[in-house]
Amino acid sequence: MPLILKAGTTLVAATHNPGKAKELVALLDGRFEILAAGSLGLPEPDETESTFTGNALLKARHAARQSGQIAIADDSGLSVAALEGSPGIFSARWAGPSKDFAAAMNKVEERIIETGSQDRSAWFTSALAVAWPDGPAVVVEGRVDGQLVFPGRGDRGFGYDPIFVPEGYSLTFGEMDPAGKDAISHRARAFEKLKAALF
Repeated sequence: MPLILKAGTTLVAATHNPGKAKELVALLDGRFEILAAGSLGLPEPDETESTFTGNALLKARHAARQSGQIAIADDSGLSVAALEGSPGIFSARWAGPSKDFAAAMNKVEERIIETGSQDRSAWFTSALAVAWPDGPAVVVEGRVDGQLVFPGRGDRGFGYDPIFVPEGYSLTFGEMDPAGKDAISHRARAFEKLKAALF
């Protein structure tokens, strides 16, 4: 039986990051009622998988089991060519418990300088998973390539957005209008695949 999501369904967004919750709501075009795991007081699971898809699935399954509702989760991060793909799945952890992304962006710059590499290419990956409380799940992945700039520019978006210029553009994600970013982002690309799979 195909897994279908009907408009108007309540989904639990398995995130404690308000920026991410807001982006998920925007991507879902208001089709669904979204409840954030943070606002429901659901605990965050330990992200023990070694891939974005593994962690997205783990978070979605955890939120679906805890809430008894269909859950959607995103695991995303920045991978830097000069750092052999780091911070990758550890992107949020580089910002520390206080989620200090200014410090995390400085750390990226310092690590690249330490390598002596002139390569500033990087990519964002987003894995999106939807899980049902009784077990079935779907997971997809999207990616956007670009270049890093230092110092960061713009105060829109969140996370590493101010240092990332997507391929073919001159503005960073941090400078882009949110709707403009949503049209081309890694999350949007993953979401297109999810729509094709579920709607």
